[in-house]
Amino acid sequence: MGNAWLKSIHIHPVKALRGLSLPECVMEPWGPAGDRRWVLIDNGGKVVTQRQQPLLAQAAAEPVPGGGVLLSAPALEPLAVPVPEPDATVTLEIFGNKVEGVLADAAAHAWCSAFLGADVRLVHMDDPATRRPVDPDFALPGETVSFADGYPLLLTTTASLDALNSLIASGPHAAEGPLPMNRFRPNVVVSGTEPWAEDDWSRLDIGPVRFRVAKMCGRCVVTTTDQSTSARGKEPLFTLGRHRRIGGKLVFGQNLVPLSTGTVRVGDPVRIRE
Repeated sequence: MGNAWLKSIHIHPVKALRGLSLPECVMEPWGPAGDRRWVLIDNGGKVVTQRQQPLLAQAAAEPVPGGGVLLSAPALEPLAVPVPEPDATVTLEIFGNKVEGVLADAAAHAWCSAFLGADVRLVHMDDPATRRPVDPDFALPGETVSFADGYPLLLTTTASLDALNSLIASGPHAAEGPLPMNRFRPNVVVSGTEPWAEDDWSRLDIGPVRFRVAKMCGRCVVTTTDQSTSARGKEPLFTLGRHRRIGGKLVFGQNLVPLSTGTVRVGDPVRIRE
């Protein structure tokens, strides 16, 4: 394992929108700086993701100084959205949990609604240190998370993707492969391992930052969504169902929680502790 290294870093400033690759990133206790601090909600306060709206893959958000985002999408003028003043919060529902957030301005709601053709609102997480705890079944005391699915960080490996693509190539939906890594929307991608080596990890260092593995990542329909066209297929869920059904879930990747903070950079060594 001495040759494992960090191949790429990705953040998703607005949950469910296109990911952004970075050469380096600050790891905060609740995940990569700037990752999933914004989210869309519907009129009932429920979070809207690519599960309901695959078209979201075609919109992008780039961080701007101060914590705001620049939204862009086909056929729309880009829109800069500042961090809203935390005067009052709204309650939203994310995977059955209630979380407080702060509404963005009216221009952001209009832009996002026009893009989707549905009434949605953009919400900012003002205080990730207190707003949303990690699932207590897999958390240490005090651990929190942004608007990510459930954990601060998602790790995948290139060797496991290569192995998965080989399995897809020998199956009935071979024409859909090979799949790119962005189907899995990871934060950190590690190279130099054996396929599925990450299944057995419990502690690791990426550069100067230490992490613990919380649990394997169960995958959903978003992985079947082409992140360029929003079209959906059968893979990788079909093949994961045949070969990677663990604990009742179709798994690919590991959910991590930072145990320290610091800056990680592409090329950093990855050291497996346990």
